[in-house]
Amino acid sequence: MVHRRFSWPFGGQRASFCGSFTGWRECPMGLVGTEFQVVFDLPPGLYQMPPEPPSRNSGMQIAVFRHRIAILDARLPVKQAFNIMHDEGLALVPLWDDGQGTVTGMLTASDFVLILRKLQRNIRVLGHEELEMHSVSAWKEAKLQYYGGADVAGMQRRPLVHVKDSDNLRDVALTIIQNEISSVPIFKSSTDISGIPLLNLATLPGILKFLCSKLQEQPEGYPILRNQISSIPIGTWSQHTGRASTRQLRTSGLSAPLITCLDFLLEDRISSIPIVADNGSLVDVYSLSDIMALAKNDVYACIELEQLTVENALELQYQVNGRRQCHTCLSTSTLLEVLDQLSVPGVRRLVVIEPMTRFVQGIISLRDAITFLLG
Repeated sequence: MVHRRFSWPFGGQRASFCGSFTGWRECPMGLVGTEFQVVFDLPPGLYQMPPEPPSRNSGMQIAVFRHRIAILDARLPVKQAFNIMHDEGLALVPLWDDGQGTVTGMLTASDFVLILRKLQRNIRVLGHEELEMHSVSAWKEAKLQYYGGADVAGMQRRPLVHVKDSDNLRDVALTIIQNEISSVPIFKSSTDISGIPLLNLATLPGILKFLCSKLQEQPEGYPILRNQISSIPIGTWSQHTGRASTRQLRTSGLSAPLITCLDFLLEDRISSIPIVADNGSLVDVYSLSDIMALAKNDVYACIELEQLTVENALELQYQVNGRRQCHTCLSTSTLLEVLDQLSVPGVRRLVVIEPMTRFVQGIISLRDAITFLLG
């Protein structure tokens, strides 16, 4: 027998665990110190966890279920919540409201950016010391009051965007795209209300990976896959290419203030921006999720965001997470080549560059690819 301990360090009043070796029955976990734990003696073998309940839509189940999901108690202090997100490599996480007994919201990297902006610009919503005491739910209330204006009550009544496990894959993808979010919670569609209603998160990477697997089964049936991306309406392009785009392609220089870069991301509701050298050649891409590097060891409390340049921010990112590959393609790349690259885990966008100069011509994101495939 193998002695195996499972833990849940994300707060809450109670926690349960289940797996294939429990028959998917929920087993209560005991509170040990600051985390919930449960111990099993298991014979050697292969087991499934966390539970993946059967879905009437097998395509949905294959395409969008992550292998692991964390849920944070909305009563956790803001600082602890963001530290957990950084340590677990999460750009967003569902929030559990124990009073309502369900998931009521999401905590994202955008929330961290908004908090930093308020702290650095001396707009009193939460102070540095208050991050250790104020709960995530308190921050959400403060954000509503600051951004809601006269319609705060209306914003509070807005329900959490979610899908059901019985929804078809197209509707799930459209929900994510139309609401300009990166993932959506999947709730149980059955009448069984016992346990946590959240099954998992549907994500654009999972959906695209599933779609690509289907396209590759019969690529000859989709001749458009052999077309160059310069000939099809996909992505966001620089004006100098002569191509029309619904969005403006923004880039940022290394010496630009990081706060300006973050403002672009929030105002345009985009997840990343190419960083270019003085000659316009691509250096890297800065993403909203990169801001979580400032949560490590409370770096955010030791810097002046207004004085931090994009180059400084990239160096902090490299120190915390190491250097990473900047994924690119050419305007002559085929749609199939682009889809193959985007379906690789961790690749969320491709920067279109001129091969000799690395001059930025455009950017193609997961959202662009799926929007095009859905027509």
